[in-house]
Parts: sequence; C-alpha cells; structure tokens
Amino acid sequence: MQFMQILTAAILAAFLGYVGSWYFGLIEGNFALLLFLATVVTGAFWLAERLYFLPQRRRAAQAIEDAAVQRRAELDRMGIQKVDLDVQEAQGRLLMQPWWLDWTAGLFPVIAAVFVLRSFLFEPFKIPSGSMIPTLLVGDLILVNKFTYGVRLPVINTKIIEGNKPARGDVMVFRYPPQPSLDYIKRVIGVPGDEVAYLNKRLTINGQVVPTTAVPDFLDEVKYYPQLEEQFDGKAHRLLNYPDAPAFIQGATSFAYRDNCRYSVEGVVCKVPEGHYFMMGDNRDNSLDSRYWGFVPDANIVGKAFFVWMNFSNPRRIGSFQ
Repeated sequence: MQFMQILTAAILAAFLGYVGSWYFGLIEGNFALLLFLATVVTGAFWLAERLYFLPQRRRAAQAIEDAAVQRRAELDRMGIQKVDLDVQEAQGRLLMQPWWLDWTAGLFPVIAAVFVLRSFLFEPFKIPSGSMIPTLLVGDLILVNKFTYGVRLPVINTKIIEGNKPARGDVMVFRYPPQPSLDYIKRVIGVPGDEVAYLNKRLTINGQVVPTTAVPDFLDEVKYYPQLEEQFDGKAHRLLNYPDAPAFIQGATSFAYRDNCRYSVEGVVCKVPEGHYFMMGDNRDNSLDSRYWGFVPDANIVGKAFFVWMNFSNPRRIGSFQ
C-alpha cells in the first residue's frame, strides 16, 4: 500500500507540474493528450480497485465479522451475554477508499465521460480574438460539433468514420497549419477545386461574385463599423468590411501550395487544392487567415461551430449562429 501511495503522489505531482508549466508558458501544452492520459491512468486505478483492492478490503471486513461471530459464540458458552463489540465501525474504516484511490479511481467515471463527450460529440471553445466579429465576439463560449465532418480519434486526429464535407459558409474550428497545437476558428470560403478571388475587397468564387447587401452599421462598444450581409448557397451571414483598409495582402508567408495563389496590389487569387480548404474571418480586414498562411488540410479539421452557450459579459449572446 505504501508503494501505491508513493506512485499516486508522483503521478499527481507530475500532472500538477505539467499544468503549471503550461500555465506559465514554460511548455506548449496539449489538453487532448492530457485528458487521454488522465483517462488511461484513472481507468487503470479504477480496474485495480474493482478487481483487487476492493475485494481485498471486503475480505478483510468479512474476516472481522467472522472473528466477531466466533468471539460472541465463545462468550455465550462462558455465559457472558453483554458484549461491546463495534464491528460495523471497524468494517466501515476498512471498506473506505484510501485517498490515493479516491483521487484516481474515484475520478475515473467523470474524466471518462468528459473524454468521450469532448473527443467524439461536442467540445467547448472560447473566442479569444475579434477575427469573427460580428458573428462571434470576444468572450463568446461556443460549442463545436465533433462528428459532423466525421469521427476522428482523439490526440492523433485520424478520421475513422466519414461524415459530411465542409461546405462554403460553415464556421469551422481547425488546427492552425503553421502551429497545429493552436486551434483557430474561421469561415469556410473555398472547398477543394474552387478558385477563390479576393480582389479590391470583393469576394469571387469560380468567377461568380458572392452577393452582398449593406445592412445597418455594427456597434462595437463605442464605435460603428460598416456591415454587410453575404450570401453562400442561400445561407446569409454578416461581415465587417472597412472601405479605407487596403486591399493588398501584406505579410503573406510561405506555405504548402503557395504556387496555387497569385498576389497583387488588388488582393489574392487562390486555387484550392484537393483535401484542403480556404478560410477567412468575418472581420475581413482584421483576420489572419488563408490569405496570409494558406490552406487548411482535412487532417487539421476539429469540427463545426454552431452554438454560443455563454458570454459572461453579455448573456444575450446565447444561441445558435450562421
């Protein structure tokens, strides 16, 4: 038992050390991997508890009861009727989970449920920047559907069941291609085979101008911004487009299939390669997206964003979005 206490303390110390190093920026953390390891470790303790430690404690508790019954029988033969033996209290102490099992096996059902929910059904995200304004605001807590685009194994993100293909206009969470440990959220603009042109701040797909309509200005705290409504295959969403911002894409990096893109003072034209997607933010002049770092491969897809479940500074934000 002492060995198990030491082992558990070492595991918990390693877990806290990892989280602390991640929090203070000493390492680049991976929450999916951390949750997977926590599930495996607590699951191993849970099995050990069910198959070994709990039966062992039950046998010890039964031995106390058997000894107590034998003791009462002996006292009865001696004519002693009043016996002060608190067997139940002793059994309760023996059956109680020790702290090192309480903090491992006891947490397994909760951790396992979170792991399954987050890995295969829905995952929560927090919007950290304003690249998707006006659709999503900073501080929005959103849910992402993990199975719409197919079921993937956690950590390695390998697809095991095919699902729907991402469609133009979908709001999608994906692993940022230049740094896959980061999750980004943008709107799908181009699917494989599309030619996407963003010239003079007008979006064209396969030679067809994407229709936009002027709508009332968007109020961002204290300032109004010009707002447009854009149509994708009959689905409308709103975007911000500042007339005075330059059309030139400044600071585009080197990326896979960059030869598929042509940059000019008017903007950029890209041919989307197979198995990739062209992403843009709804805050068109304040979004670091595919115009700058390239295409999102299918392997980087996390899921489809569909619902704001909370914004603590503005609870009225709760609800679905396009």
